[in-house]
Amino acid sequence: MAKDSLVKGTLILTLAALVARALGVVQRIPLVFLLGEIGMAAYGIAFNLYSMLLVVATAGIPSALSKMISERTALGLHAEASRIYKAALLFAAGAGVVMTLFLYIVAPYYADSIINPQATLPIRALAPALLLFPLIAIMRGYFQGRRMMMPNGLSQIIEQIFRVVTSVVLAYALLGHSMEWAVAGASFGGVIGSVAAAAVMAYYALKLRRSDRAELASGAASAADNGREGASHSTLPFKKIYGQLFQISIPIVIFSMTVTLIYTIDSSIVTLLLKDQVGEESAREILGILVGRAQSLAGIPIILAVALSQSVVPIISSAYSQKDMQQVSDQTGKVLQLSILSGLPMVLLICLAAGPINSFIFGNPKGSAIVDAYAAPIIIVLTVSAIFQIVMQTSGAVLMGMGKMRALVLHVVAGIAAKLIASFALAPWLGIYGIIAATCLCFIVMTWLNLRVLRLEVSFRVLSRRRWLGLTATTVVIVIVGAALDALAQAYATPFGAARWDAFLQTVIVCAVVGAAYPLLLFATRTVGLSDLRHMPRPLQRIIGKVAPRLLKGKETGND
Repeated sequence: MAKDSLVKGTLILTLAALVARALGVVQRIPLVFLLGEIGMAAYGIAFNLYSMLLVVATAGIPSALSKMISERTALGLHAEASRIYKAALLFAAGAGVVMTLFLYIVAPYYADSIINPQATLPIRALAPALLLFPLIAIMRGYFQGRRMMMPNGLSQIIEQIFRVVTSVVLAYALLGHSMEWAVAGASFGGVIGSVAAAAVMAYYALKLRRSDRAELASGAASAADNGREGASHSTLPFKKIYGQLFQISIPIVIFSMTVTLIYTIDSSIVTLLLKDQVGEESAREILGILVGRAQSLAGIPIILAVALSQSVVPIISSAYSQKDMQQVSDQTGKVLQLSILSGLPMVLLICLAAGPINSFIFGNPKGSAIVDAYAAPIIIVLTVSAIFQIVMQTSGAVLMGMGKMRALVLHVVAGIAAKLIASFALAPWLGIYGIIAATCLCFIVMTWLNLRVLRLEVSFRVLSRRRWLGLTATTVVIVIVGAALDALAQAYATPFGAARWDAFLQTVIVCAVVGAAYPLLLFATRTVGLSDLRHMPRPLQRIIGKVAPRLLKGKETGND
């Protein structure tokens, strides 16, 4: 099984994450229709709490495992790598049992404390998924450390397919019983998804084992590979392995759970902070909009950043362990450039077409005035924060690969502190928008701190000054054109007379124009040049070659 490069691994994980995210958004359409905003609030509370505990249950060990496996593989210590993997699997099995019981027991107390008692049953329905997901996460971390991204990507897609189908079917089937049971049925889809993902990972684990054995049997392995033959007889004690894993993983878990923790904080405090301003029922509706609509859409632009982060950690770890600082510098600049240039257009698309996208995907089946007033603005404000989240995520991954764990922990603490202080300070003045602005502030603080530490460690360049000016000009032009086009489309592009189909047409118009204008303006301002195209994955080069063959054959001039 061949190793994947940064670009190839990122492409695999990005495509998988895009498909999984698309399926997740598709899932929300029937769920919003069936459960409404109040039901989606309970579903979102259960999912956010579960997601946070899942990170805790695995204790950041997948990322730590990826780092340790990649370092030892680079140094030819395959016996130790195998022993570490076995130790991580044992920990995951125990952690899954403990966290499942914890989530089941704590569910009613947590739900009552945030004035959403209807979330108790959905939380408990999702708890059994924690039995398998720690094991799945460990296996993903191991494949990531071996720089094999296909198992991770395919398992994400299969997991989401089973989750979506089960969630919608059970929500529909149980709606006749009660709304609480319908939401619980939607939550239980996560359990079925975990079973499907575990089956995929088990298949690839067996395939990798056969591949390793065949390599040894053929005599093609080098002397370093002979360590695999004795991997099962390694004397490296589990106590020492766990000490190293936790030393690395505790800071990683704190960094990795930042976004999930922020979303969990929001789902816990929105009702408490807004009930005196708009009433308890309206506050729950606003929470439903935030967790059921905005968070799902705002998560789309960061998909590539997450994939880049997963791909770059083992590469940075390997280069840093071998003192190859030129490789560290090159990969740092590349990963930050890719994340910004690829994340920005998605942020612009969602923000500029927020109204039509919301109306087309989710609609307003209950005819709620709260949805009409808050949905599009909440989506816009939360999505704007995603661009800072993108840079925070990728810069943090580079620091993680370099082993700068203490700095990561301090940055997370500073960001969360800023988030909490700003939420309580701004909510009385700005309501839900103050809470979301506090989220944006958290990402800005963490981004600035991450980049500051990186600059002290390694010299890198994301874009030249001229390219930054070109990117700024491109963004300004697209915002002006896109906002005007959105206003015109909503006013005049209404040929169907049906809100949802008119919204679909408006979404297509805005997204098509903005999506086409972004790369054209990048080329016109020389923010992106022909050399950048030549560094794209070969499948994308072939597509560009068919559409515009002269681009790849031309000579690069004046890119910087």
